[in-house]
Amino acid sequence: MAQFLVVGDAAVDQMYFVSEFPEPGGEVPAIRALMEPGGSGGTVATVLARLGNPTRIATRVGTGPFAQLALRNLVAAGVDTRLVQHDEQRQTSSVTLIITPDAQRTMISAGGASRELDAAGLDEADVADCDALVMSAYALVGGRQKEYALQALAYARKHRLTTFVDLGTGAVNALEDRLIPLVKDVDYLLMNEHELYLVTGRASISEAVNDLRDMGVEQLIVKVGEMGSIVITPELNELVEAHDVDGVVDSTGAGDYYTAAFAHAIMADHDPITAARLANVAGALNTTRVGAQNMQLDDETLQRHAAVLTSAPA
Repeated sequence: MAQFLVVGDAAVDQMYFVSEFPEPGGEVPAIRALMEPGGSGGTVATVLARLGNPTRIATRVGTGPFAQLALRNLVAAGVDTRLVQHDEQRQTSSVTLIITPDAQRTMISAGGASRELDAAGLDEADVADCDALVMSAYALVGGRQKEYALQALAYARKHRLTTFVDLGTGAVNALEDRLIPLVKDVDYLLMNEHELYLVTGRASISEAVNDLRDMGVEQLIVKVGEMGSIVITPELNELVEAHDVDGVVDSTGAGDYYTAAFAHAIMADHDPITAARLANVAGALNTTRVGAQNMQLDDETLQRHAAVLTSAPA
């Protein structure tokens, strides 16, 4: 298995399930409320470790119960946490999610300690002994965390790690036209359809992809929800069908499961089409559990579901 370094937020998700979204100034009762470990970095690292990969995470948390909760699944999965920094002044990053019956989420995020991840705590050796770097674009938004992320990318290029960067709507909105120059040289750039349009200003996938190619993006993965995902390389432009599941309850973390499974598959020497198929399975399975990290996904389960998908009659 490949050795992964993940740079990104480990956070606490405060989740409220409601029958309808409240009007401005209004109030609705929560059908269910809970707090769970979350954050793109925390979720990706947890899933990579559960899939059998030696994984370390670089993130910053506060102290106390929120920090313990944010790190709970990372520790349980065996993720190497020696690059986790603890901030005595700032709270652990958190996201408040309001989830409606259609499993759609409205989010309010608080960057907290994550944005202060200090590059002084990153040694070149911490990157050099890894095979792959997976990063959330939120790490590039600003503050000391951006310096850390850029340094990690520089070390990764120097030591020829395979690099994966997953965009996020908040990161795209914050960085606008500054984002692509920061990430265009990574090996695999992942985003959803909405982010593709935001980052290019286009209204069609073909136009947006052409723009990104003109900017120097060579390998692009676009998550297109119920349709699956699109793999775009210099040789390919192919839609990989979605994995249908029953009992969808929560889409929180589905994109992070996709990213983790895709990176896992690529580093296990699968081709990008197969990697996208496995990633579609991972993202879909995660929607059948409440919470970003509560789908206990191992490699055997991932492969078994993907085998059913590929053997299904056309």
